[in-house]
Amino acid sequence: MKTVIHIFCFLQIFCPTVGILGNSLLFGVYTFTLFTGHKLKPKDLILNQLVLANNLVLFSKGIPQTMAAFGWKSFLDDPGCKVVFYVHRVSRGVALSITCLLSGYQASKLHPKISGVMGLRTSPKCIGFCCFLCWILHLLLNIYTPMKMTGPVNSKNLTLKNIFVYCSKLPQDKLRDSLNAVTYFYFDFVFLSIMVWASGSMVLVLLRHKQRVQHIHSRSLSPRPSHEARATQTILMLVSSFVCCYCLSSILSLCIAFIRSPNEWLVNISVFAASCFPTFSPFVFISSDVHVSRFCSACWTRKTISLIW
Repeated sequence: MKTVIHIFCFLQIFCPTVGILGNSLLFGVYTFTLFTGHKLKPKDLILNQLVLANNLVLFSKGIPQTMAAFGWKSFLDDPGCKVVFYVHRVSRGVALSITCLLSGYQASKLHPKISGVMGLRTSPKCIGFCCFLCWILHLLLNIYTPMKMTGPVNSKNLTLKNIFVYCSKLPQDKLRDSLNAVTYFYFDFVFLSIMVWASGSMVLVLLRHKQRVQHIHSRSLSPRPSHEARATQTILMLVSSFVCCYCLSSILSLCIAFIRSPNEWLVNISVFAASCFPTFSPFVFISSDVHVSRFCSACWTRKTISLIW
């Protein structure tokens, strides 16, 4: 049992730290490319906002929960709890909608019937405006979140619910809570449905493409997949992992919401599930994006040369 606890404590430190480093590296690369006058692709603009949202998720949930797991319980006051939970809700929703936008963008590039029509609508300006709308939507949608949270309470006030060690939830009207839950569920369902539809469309296109290639090329030639096919496979892997982590995190969050005094293990597992995708997704981007890999290798080469000299 002690070994399991030690491993889990290590993961609670490892995931936020590694995830923040990976997301910060990607965000720096994309921002540096933008400010140096290079033209970013629409997909790079989407990924730039996704890694920013991932970083905010890790900062607002992973780090506070890690500090609480190591005994720091009263490090946030009332305004701090409100800001942390608001940032987490907004960044979590933005990550969902941006991932939906990413899968829809890639599906529009592959689908032969809508790629021509969507060509004008997938310009960098339009993609940037869509990302801006995603942030505005979730900033407004979660504006009620700070009103529900307060700082940690050490008294035996039974009207307060200690969801996390470092923050508490104020008692709310059941009707208002139900309306908020229905609103959150509706938007989550819409975005997840679009992601599943777009992913299914991409899978069908890849299967048709593979069948055509097999008719044209002989099996001995072993043709390499195109750049677009590799990018689609990467996005499919990311979307499927995001859907799994998001659904697991949502189910655990519902369990915590309906339990008055949730078990500490349940809360920790919920935070870990919410941190999985933001932690490992940037390294999938780095390994699959040739430009980012070249940028990182060039920076590493310059650093090595400067250390030698």
